[in-house]
Order: sequence, then C-alpha cells, then structure tokens
Amino acid sequence: MRDVNLELGGLLLDMALIAGDDQRGWGYKRAAKAVLRLERHVTPLVEANTFKAVPGIGPTTDRIARELLHEGQSATVESAVAESGSADKVAQARRLRHGFLSNAAVEEILALDAPPSRRRYRGDFQMHSIWSDGAEPLESIADACLARGYTCAGMTDHSYGLAVAGGMTMAKAAEQHAAIDAVNATYKRRFRFFKGIEANIRADGTIDMEEHELRQFEFIVASPHSLLRKREDQTARMVGAVSQKGVTILGHPTGRKFNVRGGVRANWDRVFRVAAQRRVAIEIDGSWDRQDVHYEMAARALELGCLFALDSDAHANGELAFVDMAIAHARLAAIPEDRIVNYWPAERFLEWASGAWNR
Repeated sequence: MRDVNLELGGLLLDMALIAGDDQRGWGYKRAAKAVLRLERHVTPLVEANTFKAVPGIGPTTDRIARELLHEGQSATVESAVAESGSADKVAQARRLRHGFLSNAAVEEILALDAPPSRRRYRGDFQMHSIWSDGAEPLESIADACLARGYTCAGMTDHSYGLAVAGGMTMAKAAEQHAAIDAVNATYKRRFRFFKGIEANIRADGTIDMEEHELRQFEFIVASPHSLLRKREDQTARMVGAVSQKGVTILGHPTGRKFNVRGGVRANWDRVFRVAAQRRVAIEIDGSWDRQDVHYEMAARALELGCLFALDSDAHANGELAFVDMAIAHARLAAIPEDRIVNYWPAERFLEWASGAWNR
C-alpha cells in the first residue's frame, strides 16, 4: 500500500531540514504536519486544485505534491537536496521515517472489514494521568474511555525511576490505588481500571523497581526511555527486560520517534522469541510519532509466537484516539484478536498478568 501523504510529508521535512531554523524551515514543518494529519489522501485535493485551501499549504508544497503524484518523485526537492550540501543528513532523516503511517492511511485501513476490530476493542493498557505526566484526573479518563465504548483500561503512570516524567513514589502509588478503587466502585460493572505501572528498563535490562514493589500492581509495562540513540547492540538489555518476572507488556519496544531517532538496536528475533516463551505481550504503541512496533516488526513477532497489546500511550483524553493507529498496524500485520490482550475478558487478562510471576 502506497502512503502518498507520508511520502509528501517526508519531502517537506527534507525541505525543512535544508532550510534550517529560519521562517522557511518553520513553514515546511507546518506543511508537513498538515499533510501527515490529514484524514484523506492528498491526491484528489491536488487534482481538484483545492490542496492549497488546506491550512499550512502554500504554492511550493502544492508544486512538490504535483511532482510526486505525476512523476513519482519531486524534482524540486531533489534539486534542493543536491545543492544544499546536506544530502547525507537528508538520507539519515529519511531512514527515520520507515514503517510509519499517515492519518489518511490509517483511515483507509480502518475502513476495511478486517480484524482486529475497533468495535470489539475492550480497553487500552498504556495511558497516563495527573499522577505522573498526564493531563487528566482518573474520573475524566474513565468517562472518556466509556465514551469510546471501553469496558476497562489499564492505568500506567510512570515509576519513580523516571523522575523527569513525574514518576510516582510508592506512597503516591498507594494513594492512586485507593483513588482507582473509588472510581471502580462508582462505575461498578460498567467500567474498571486495572492498576498498572510503566516501569523503566535500565541499561542492564533490569527494571527500576524492586520485586516487592512491582507485586503491588496488577500488571507491569516495561519500557525503554534511555539510550535510544546509541548505535551499540542492546539485545541483552531487551532480553533481560522481557525475562524479568512480573513483566507483562514490553512497551514501545524500540523507543523510536518519527524523523528524530531510530531507537534501540537489537536482534529483535531473539527478543521476540524470549517474549513469546514467557508470554510477554509486545506493544504496538499508537502514539502518532512512535508507532512502535510498526507493522513489519509486528508481523515478524506474530510469526515467532508473540502476544500483543495495542495501546494509545495517551497523556490526555484526546490522545486515546491514537489506539486507531495501533489497530491499523495490527491489521497490516494480520494479528488475530485472540493474540491481543486488549480483546480478552477481564478474568483472562488478570489470570495472564498474574501468571507473569510464575513463568
């Protein structure tokens, strides 16, 4: 499937890189964001001469789009790259856009009648509240989840080891658990928060919390938040993380960011094999600039026997919709719903999560 919006957004980011931090560079970045966030393809807009009506789109962007659509590439961009002396930097940036989807591509994928289903999706298992670096209180998040048709959600504020993200002390975690109990009592059988934590994976592959602390949570997401630009192989680190007792989900496994960094380098086949053996779910993080893991990696993890979690990594209620990005990647990877923990009944989810201490 060709994603023209993603291609065009990338070309505009090439122009922004060449322009630097001046007004032109800012304008190209604005245009790239506009294209990547469009929920429809640029092709009919360009052909109908209405593309320039999109906020942020100017004459040069329109010309680049026409070249891309009619010639398969943009002479304007390639000429600018050649003359800039920054061809190596542009090539490096282009490698940081592989395996991403634009909003238009996601809408097209979700319009298909294929699993996994948006309608049967039961709940999101990575999100953040005011208890760490999120913007919303628990009650507001519960209402937003109910509005999306969820029956449950996993609250996974950051652990104390990630102070930069407002990680919770264990005393704060105990307070949050009491607050979660109150919310669950209010909604009774309509909606339930599971008590989770997003723990940080240290450089040596251990988790930044003690075992007796981790046992106070119903499930544990372990995620890398450091050493994400290193060129060294980190297979041992990631194998160590999925091997640790209690870990249920490997969160945004590579730690990549669109057009910014490639993330952790590892022998992912080896990581996925260990995760499959221990029944640790591989997350597809739907945050638009993460999309981690992407559909090609997810398909390989599926082949190697992995379970999955499709999550938004939301830090505000509006970001709960990021899970659509995760579902789109899962569809491209052809992951069946039975292999995705977000589709399981609560009893099965809790049995699986508690079993992480014995596997």
